[in-house]
Amino acid sequence: MAAGGGVPAASLTGTPSWAVRIRGADGEIVGAGILLTPGHVLTCAHVVDRAAARITAEFVGAADHSVPAVPARVDGTAYVPETRDADGDPSGDVALLRLERPRPVEETVRLHRLSAPGREVRMYGFPYAHNGGIWFRSTVVGGCGRDGQMQLSPVSAGELASPGCSGAGVADSRTGEVIGMVLSGQLDQHGNRFSFMSPAETIARHLPRLKPHIAGPAAVDERLLPADDGALRAPLDEPFAQRLAAWLRDDGNQVKISVVRPGDAARAATLRRAITLADRELRTPVSVDRASLDPPDTVPSAGGHDLAVDASGTTAAEVAERIADRMGLRQHPEDPPLDRIRASKATLNLVVVGVDEAVDPFPLLDLLEVLRAGGSRLLLVFRTAGDCHRRAHDLLLTRPARERRARLVGRLREITGPLAEELHQRLAVVVAQGGRPLDSQLVAAHAALADLLRADDDRDAGPGRTADHAPGRGADLARYERLAERVADRLATSAAALDRLRDRRDELTGRLRSYHVLHQHSLQGEEDPEVDDLYLRAHALLRARPCDVRAAEAAVDAYTRRVDGHGAVEGLRAVEGLRGGDDHGEGNAR
Repeated sequence: MAAGGGVPAASLTGTPSWAVRIRGADGEIVGAGILLTPGHVLTCAHVVDRAAARITAEFVGAADHSVPAVPARVDGTAYVPETRDADGDPSGDVALLRLERPRPVEETVRLHRLSAPGREVRMYGFPYAHNGGIWFRSTVVGGCGRDGQMQLSPVSAGELASPGCSGAGVADSRTGEVIGMVLSGQLDQHGNRFSFMSPAETIARHLPRLKPHIAGPAAVDERLLPADDGALRAPLDEPFAQRLAAWLRDDGNQVKISVVRPGDAARAATLRRAITLADRELRTPVSVDRASLDPPDTVPSAGGHDLAVDASGTTAAEVAERIADRMGLRQHPEDPPLDRIRASKATLNLVVVGVDEAVDPFPLLDLLEVLRAGGSRLLLVFRTAGDCHRRAHDLLLTRPARERRARLVGRLREITGPLAEELHQRLAVVVAQGGRPLDSQLVAAHAALADLLRADDDRDAGPGRTADHAPGRGADLARYERLAERVADRLATSAAALDRLRDRRDELTGRLRSYHVLHQHSLQGEEDPEVDDLYLRAHALLRARPCDVRAAEAAVDAYTRRVDGHGAVEGLRAVEGLRGGDDHGEGNAR
């Protein structure tokens, strides 16, 4: 049994003991729930609304294989309905039910705090046609909205959360721990399918009384917490707050490095304010109301970071252990945490304050480089702009930017060189049918490449280059990367379409040859000028470079219809049997 009650949700193969099916007054299934304590079930507020006056909780994973049904009601004020702000952004939608009769403590489960981006998860709900319950698989895409909710992408189209799944527990596939609750599923106008969940921290913010039933360390180190909301009342360094809020809203920068010097009270308070407002659990209505008086572009969304640690006086190994624990990397605890992090595919948005005040700051930078290389986003705060700060710039900004730029230059050279040449070779064989020409996009790729190379020339020629000048800094790398992938996709699509046209041309060439042989046999030495003209026209169109396959197909169809009209089709199959060793035409260009 887990400390504090409940058992780990380690098994994802059977019906979990904590899974609850909820019926309304009419006996219909209205949703799902999570048994958190012997007398309490967590669910969505809208499930309670659907249940009307009477709620029945059914325990489909009971140990004796029965399905006990227990009446339930909302526990006092533990009901937070969904609300939407002026932008339609949802918030809340959680409720706690009190059971009339308690369940065995062995059936309960605790929620766990875990960094969620990229995690594979499962949820156990009760959709139509699966009243006994079924697992749905998803991947956590990331945070969405200002409430700290998480967006899930179903593994398959049929695994979208549907009616009967609201309130279901979301279990991490790696650890089996329940990390949140399903809110809803959505199929948008473009055919995209998403489910949404409220993670443990967001649930704790809406229902603080549940914190004793939530395991795992909080996302923010205690030393970074403001005293009595002091950081929210302190003077605001507005430009710094804007930059912090932009990074916490994912402005496209993977790594941000800042300096908050000792004694800079306004900047320190601004940092604590941003960390507090971006945390799902700490972002209270009071803090949001106070921050709402500040410029809106200084207020981050809930869930902007997954972990904020104060590295002052700690070792790199201690920071690594904290990160590994937050990532849920508890398997093989005998392995060093850095090895577990390196082997994991998990990512997180990490804030580290006091990097240069760690016991061993340079090994800490090596740890941060492992995280960066694995896809994690990093907000790093230094106390001084000294050697450690300069090394961080070089290791985490300048070198990655140089490598990124080099990859982009190589990709653009491939696109404008070999890939474009291969396309032109195909266009010399067959005429493209439909679709927009690629010329303008190839011109844009050439211009992007020239801009990147020119930026490098300007940088190399300019005096006073420092570590802050990352390669290609003047160029919009993200925009050029999107351009490169877009053009590469168009090239691949166009090449595939041209290959299909070439194959169709070869099929038509073989068909024309077979019909011509058939027709010659049927004439028995006589001449048929009209049919011969049709043949010569089709033959000429197929041999043309580039070949207009659509026109050639019409010409071949005209010829074969005329031959068929002469009643000479009887021997076609026999003649076509000779095509197995045929070279499918004369002078095929590939």
